[in-house]
Amino acid sequence: MKARDFSVLIGVILVIVMLVIPLPGWLLSVFILVNIILALIVLLVSMNTQEPLQFSVFPTLLLLLTLFRLALNVSTTRSILSEADAGGVVDTFGSFVIGNSPLVGFVVFVILVIINFLVITKGSERVSEVAARFSLDAMPGKQMSIDADLNAGLISEQEAKDRRKKVENEADFHGSMDGASKFVKGDAIAGIIIVLINILFGLIIGMTQMGFSFQEAIDTYMRLTVGDGLVSQIPALLISTATGIVVTRSSATGNNLGSDVTIQLTQYPRLLFVAAGAIFLLGLTPINFFLTTMLAGVLALGGYYMLQKQREPVTNVEEEGEQAEEAALNSGDNVINLLSMDPIEFEFGYSLIPLVDGKQGGDLLDRVVMIRRQLAIELGMVIPVVRIRDNIQLNPNEYRLKIKGNEVATGEIILDHYLAMTPDIENDYIEGIETKEPAFGLPAKWISEENKDEAELSGYTVVDPPSVVSTHITEVIKQHAHTLLGRQETKELIDHLKESYPILVEEVTPDPLSIGDIQKVLAKLLRENVSIRNLPVIFETLADFCKLTNDTELLGEYVRQALSAQITKQYSNQGNIKVITVSGKVEKRIAESIQTTEHGSYLALDAETQQSIIQAINQEVERLTLQEENAVILCSPAVRMYLKQLLDRYLPHVIVLSYNELEPTVQVQSVGVVSVA
Repeated sequence: MKARDFSVLIGVILVIVMLVIPLPGWLLSVFILVNIILALIVLLVSMNTQEPLQFSVFPTLLLLLTLFRLALNVSTTRSILSEADAGGVVDTFGSFVIGNSPLVGFVVFVILVIINFLVITKGSERVSEVAARFSLDAMPGKQMSIDADLNAGLISEQEAKDRRKKVENEADFHGSMDGASKFVKGDAIAGIIIVLINILFGLIIGMTQMGFSFQEAIDTYMRLTVGDGLVSQIPALLISTATGIVVTRSSATGNNLGSDVTIQLTQYPRLLFVAAGAIFLLGLTPINFFLTTMLAGVLALGGYYMLQKQREPVTNVEEEGEQAEEAALNSGDNVINLLSMDPIEFEFGYSLIPLVDGKQGGDLLDRVVMIRRQLAIELGMVIPVVRIRDNIQLNPNEYRLKIKGNEVATGEIILDHYLAMTPDIENDYIEGIETKEPAFGLPAKWISEENKDEAELSGYTVVDPPSVVSTHITEVIKQHAHTLLGRQETKELIDHLKESYPILVEEVTPDPLSIGDIQKVLAKLLRENVSIRNLPVIFETLADFCKLTNDTELLGEYVRQALSAQITKQYSNQGNIKVITVSGKVEKRIAESIQTTEHGSYLALDAETQQSIIQAINQEVERLTLQEENAVILCSPAVRMYLKQLLDRYLPHVIVLSYNELEPTVQVQSVGVVSVA
């Protein structure tokens, strides 16, 4: 433990000792001076902080200093009543203030107590209470603002975390200050009671036990009581002032209190001329003319000097700004920043600005936040921030989505219309602008708001423009999730898993599988829309099979089989699943065409056979599509991987499952067979 940590512990122990053990007068004087010094340091620190959180220890420090001051009051009271002596500092303060009149000294002391208790302490308590309440009420709004800035690309992930942490710390600080301000109020009340006790019991003890006359008892105990009250009230006044400064500090300029006061009071130099004129006119009354004229002249000179100072640096500031801009453009850092690329970008034309602008009712930023949360649950990975920006090069109603700099999707929407879709194309009689639903490519129409109710009553699915865009973004991110999962993102997932399953992670990586190997397995799953959220099961499977093979494609197949319950639930409907089976003849041809090399296995089918298999599958898929059924191909585990590789180029959306990926409890219904001549 460091020496400064020991100093705080020793200080707290000494405070407790002071409450019990009598202290000599010279030691009391030392502690009284230390109390004044600490209070002065706290006041100076509070004036020089730029924001309350820079003095976050203040609530706890307030409690310790209050306890220290009360302990001093107890010790001095004990010495005053038992020995009629409380050290040289107390005696000096009392003699200096009282002088020849105990009553005047007592009145001065009472005024200090009233100022501290009724003005500063009570005001600080009220401000602390209101600040704590407002800080807690504003937390949700601040959090949403941070998420909006993050999604708009104005801040990075780390900056967002820092700002969220700051919001939480501000709420905690103001809540603590609300409670700590009660200590200041209680200390002021305790100071008043202690003074009354010292005077009343001092008179009784002085006259009954010390043999003082009434006048001697008044002189002695009034002097000591006022001196003790002053040496405790002066630090209390400093601490109360510091409390008021901290809780009323709302500067966002990055300056301390002194800079803010001087800058803001002198930012209107012409007002000093008005003040100078008012003071000069005041001198025409019986008030001292020489004094008012001198003060008016000082104000006028100050206003003239500041006015000139404001005019001088304009040209210099412009020159410095031009030089700084030129230096920024020529700097290497500026060029390097141009190389950075956002993982996901959403660009839109100027007519779609209301989608994003919260002042115009746009909620796309909030929707993107919800999309990222939804996909994190569905896919099991953290989706990168979606950078949202306008692009004047696009058509007014156009938007586009980029993944790692490459355009992957585009669309057009009409903000004052609704997108209407109907499954019955023949009875499509609603008037509107013909289009296609961007996410799934379904035929649709943009209809006006007047036709909305009629379309809904006629069985159309009617969607507002923000929902169209957010659905499109969601589906595109799902399709390209495997490209968004890199080694860095995989490392973060592994680190998160390691917190709960350290032994499991150590058995898999870094030996025998590297982070790149694990990334390939996870990306393979995401490419076929299999969630990787169940990382423990995935790593258990990798731990079982990674020592047998390091082929990531084959390891991915083992993982799929381990996730059979998840896959079955994903594609079955109430315990039933309709599939297109692959004939034994087709499976045999595929199995016979598998070539194994030192770099892995691949399918080496001749072009004619490939076309025959693809056409047969395409026919079955089109037949099921007309029946509004999902196309699921079912085959043996030995050929599933190769059949999926064959279909990826021509029919990427067709689902290919193996028998081992279905739970025994599911009812499998074959609705077609893939066969070739």
